[in-house]
Amino acid sequence: MNANLDAYWMPFTANRQFKNNPRMLASAEGMYYVTPDGRRVLDATSGLWCCNAGHGRKEIAGAIARQAAEMDYAPSYQMGHPLAFELAERLAELTPGDLNHVFFTNSGSEAIDTAMKLALAYHHSRGEARGLFVGREKGYHGTGFGGMSVGGMPNNKKQFGKGVPAVHLPHTMRPDMRFSRGLPDQGAELADALDSIVAEHGAENIAAVVVERVPGSAGVIIPPRNYLRRLRDNCDKHGLLLIFDEVITGFGRLGSTFAGYEFDVVPDIMTIAKGVTNGAVPMGAAIASGQIHYSIVSGPDQIELFHGYTYSGHPLAAAAAMATLDVYRDEAVFDNVRSLRDTFEDCAHELTNCRNVIDIRNYGFMAAVELAPDAEAPGRRGMEVLNKCFFDEDLMVRMSADIIAIAPPLVINEEQIRHVFKTLGNVINTVD
Repeated sequence: MNANLDAYWMPFTANRQFKNNPRMLASAEGMYYVTPDGRRVLDATSGLWCCNAGHGRKEIAGAIARQAAEMDYAPSYQMGHPLAFELAERLAELTPGDLNHVFFTNSGSEAIDTAMKLALAYHHSRGEARGLFVGREKGYHGTGFGGMSVGGMPNNKKQFGKGVPAVHLPHTMRPDMRFSRGLPDQGAELADALDSIVAEHGAENIAAVVVERVPGSAGVIIPPRNYLRRLRDNCDKHGLLLIFDEVITGFGRLGSTFAGYEFDVVPDIMTIAKGVTNGAVPMGAAIASGQIHYSIVSGPDQIELFHGYTYSGHPLAAAAAMATLDVYRDEAVFDNVRSLRDTFEDCAHELTNCRNVIDIRNYGFMAAVELAPDAEAPGRRGMEVLNKCFFDEDLMVRMSADIIAIAPPLVINEEQIRHVFKTLGNVINTVD
């Protein structure tokens, strides 16, 4: 292990393995990262699902620099700065339905924990003591204790205990859905598992149902057609709040500004992060309906919600977000997804007959190529593909065990899409 790498305890990384053969990035511009030795690596992961407009956007960097020179920080407790209010209003104009009240955080993890607190505070304001949450198997909602608990990834919990009380809906990745193009036609009835959970635990005890629109970290799990609508209807039937996690799907990943428009289903609270600043400065938010907001703030004229963060609505993050939204608008970035998502889908499914491929899933600019695991070493094939892509082919992909995820910046062109999947297919065919 290199001694100069030892001090940094890396997140979600096999630290010893990485430091013996590090994958290092030194700079970035457009669709590419550049390594310390000068190799240009095509980014097929948008950094970590966040650099939707590509890298090195001077408009965003300039906005951050100007704001830092004018005012580097302003407290958000009992004080405010105009840009945070302007950004909140702008986001409220973009969100679907009555999601008009923005509580700023610094990440998706904080946004989910905030959304869960808003649900609890809402019930408290109505004299109800609901404390149970419903998540979903294979869900990922960050690493706070709330998000970890409603998430459905066992490895994220095994070292930390039970966390917040939560039960889980079944995931939506069945064998009969394999190799679906876009939304699987079967499986909407999986949303009806909520009926059984309510029968067992009682609707009066459930604070909210929390799910991702499209689970990303577990391997791009596409919801069946009409599944999200059915889940919304079931929540309404039982009088339950619905929280949608749009940390990955927000800001054009599927082709619409938010998946709420793409699937025509509006939750009571939604969470955002990542693409809101193009990854340039950490920022997230929980965005709530008017009903939830006014119920919580309608009490005595004092602090209504004892929750927040030192950096909520940070001036530099707000400046980055405003500039990012300008880029999305001025360059019609989301239109590029709509015009090329059929090509993206076709290229992804051209890998169907590659070695060890057992499933391909896609929607918008999200795709997963799942490999059969090595019975003696699960995850080996995925790691070999990751390393061969990076070191031998100058391509950065994302792996989760033996699932390879592709989620490029939304400014990718057709030639680059074809290159990504052709290269990935060639690499997969070299792995035993």
